[in-house]
Amino acid sequence: MTDVASAASTSSGKKQHLGWALVLISVAQLMVVLDGTIVNIALPFIQTDLDIAPENLTWVVTGYALAFGSLLLLGGRLGDLYGRRKIFMIGLVIFAVASLLGGLANSEGTLLAARALQGLGAALASPAALALIATTFPAGPARNRAFAVYAAMSGVGAAVGLLLGGWLTGLSPEILGTTVEGWRLTLLINTPIGIVAALLAPRFLNESESHPGELDLPGAVTGTLGLLGLVYGISRAGEDGWTDTWTLASLAAGVALLATFLLVESRVEHPLLPTRVFANRTRAASFVAMFFAPAAMFAMFFYLSQYIQTVMGYSSIEAGVAFLPFCIGLVIAAGISSNLINRIDPRILAGVGTLMASIALVGFSRIPSDTTLPVQDLTASYWTDLFPYILLMAFGMGATFVPLTLTAVHHLRAEDSGIGSGVLNTMQQVGGALGLSLLATIATQTMDDLTASLEKAVAAAGVPVDPAAMTVAGHQVFAAGASDAFLFGAGLMLVASLVTWIFLNVKHQELATDGPEGAPVHIG
Repeated sequence: MTDVASAASTSSGKKQHLGWALVLISVAQLMVVLDGTIVNIALPFIQTDLDIAPENLTWVVTGYALAFGSLLLLGGRLGDLYGRRKIFMIGLVIFAVASLLGGLANSEGTLLAARALQGLGAALASPAALALIATTFPAGPARNRAFAVYAAMSGVGAAVGLLLGGWLTGLSPEILGTTVEGWRLTLLINTPIGIVAALLAPRFLNESESHPGELDLPGAVTGTLGLLGLVYGISRAGEDGWTDTWTLASLAAGVALLATFLLVESRVEHPLLPTRVFANRTRAASFVAMFFAPAAMFAMFFYLSQYIQTVMGYSSIEAGVAFLPFCIGLVIAAGISSNLINRIDPRILAGVGTLMASIALVGFSRIPSDTTLPVQDLTASYWTDLFPYILLMAFGMGATFVPLTLTAVHHLRAEDSGIGSGVLNTMQQVGGALGLSLLATIATQTMDDLTASLEKAVAAAGVPVDPAAMTVAGHQVFAAGASDAFLFGAGLMLVASLVTWIFLNVKHQELATDGPEGAPVHIG
């Protein structure tokens, strides 16, 4: 980060320290991203402490994801209209206060409301953070390195959340010397970080030009509700199936509202989502690729974390440590990519990265399983069956996220940086939710079919059911289902790779210049 730290820019006569600005933005982004997974490991403790019904427990995670995903476009546009630093600070304060409320919650309703409020704060802060990088750092090595750090924070957030969540949850009140349960720390830890980051923002971040009075309210309402319906329907499909009545109703309502949103946007003077954001082919390709890539990466975190704990018998903290190589590898890969992007076209860098990630997912799909009688207890070896592919996935994602993040916001008009960042974040969230639901559908179908086959085989054999053998069989069935999910994830990553190779034609020299606002990216 030395290149960034040594750089400085002036705005309104104030010297700006880009190194500290990047630290501030990156810490905020890491906090927002890891909060999507940090409570996952704490769910059993939260359920016991607050007496939450099993069918409502998933809302602790889903509530945050719904608010975050559905409000990102609005959050991005608000930054463009009312000042990105101001919206960034407001988002951080809301996030911090919501975290405090959640950490102190003594009822299910309070906790779920706090998680939704956290999602609102994240939806305001995250697109503003990316837009601040795009408009604060000069084009070239400094901006590339800044985007590399941002991409690394976004990529490692889920893994850090698992590790930190496992550690904090395991801290008992006796160890802490207080009456605070460990799970509450997974939320309370955000409060001081968010408040300090918000207080430091005016010192290290310059404010952008504001355009008050241009907020597209009809677009904000239809776009937000449309995304809410879409994300909820997709998330519900992963649990209740694609034929569930509420799933279909939510998806239909979401699609109808988004169609209305597009109609509104084509007729208003100051649209929430200007069509010019999608006019550039390279930018549109970046959005599409960033829709499929996170969807595939979710397969690794979701199913591999369960496999490591359920089948391999790792504790929650050991499972978090098992993902440390991913965190370290992604940070290293992002740093390498930020240097290579100065000499190699983003199409090649991201294309190779997506291919590496798809190979890693194919590697994960080869975890051993046996679903024929008598079922054998086959378990993967971490160092030979998982570790090499975790590293390959890390380097693949590092080579993918950095160039695609750069090309997604490059050559946007200054007044569109926030909404462009919002679109990119929305693509990642919606793509991740859709990918996870599709993966869950495929894995569940495989598990149901194999379970039915095993039950028939056991009945036909007429042998007594050994509980220990059935536990082993359950582990092997899960491994088989996870394998299919990994393969499907590899297919999604290949789609992202194809889009990158075919449509991402901007040259690396182009990324070193800003050019005129709204200028088209040179294709050649």
